[in-house]
Amino acid sequence: MVANQELTEKISNESLELQVFQLKTQLLSKGRSDYTLAKTDLMSVRIKCYAQGGENVLHSHPGDDHTFVILAGKARFFGKDGEVGVFSRNQGILVPRGGFYKFQSCGDEPLVMLRIGAEKEKIPVNRIGIDGKSLPGKSKENKHEDGVLIEGLYYE
Repeated sequence: MVANQELTEKISNESLELQVFQLKTQLLSKGRSDYTLAKTDLMSVRIKCYAQGGENVLHSHPGDDHTFVILAGKARFFGKDGEVGVFSRNQGILVPRGGFYKFQSCGDEPLVMLRIGAEKEKIPVNRIGIDGKSLPGKSKENKHEDGVLIEGLYYE
């Protein structure tokens, strides 16, 4: 009974507000964008857009599992041992915590993805490169380029 009481107290101390969001983002001619749509202490929902040819480098998130669902465009995913596959609209991939991956936009239109992450524990460095060192998402080492918006064009 004590375990249930502790769980009830823990839940009552967390925000139980429902979060409503819309899958909409402006398309890009260059670079990338990443917006958080909803978030709790355990889970996040984000929408990401990469211009044609946009990519990142092989990395891992040791503290969270996440999945990508392709909403528009095409993405080529790679694991530690090479290419996993090319994914298009309504296809997805789950990356377990600690799994190394990278992806690139490989279609003839911008890539739009829904990213859902589940964080088991807060850790100081939640993105590492293949060398085991911290790899900030918005870094030159991670091939980050600020997004250039296409006026009037949206995924929705």
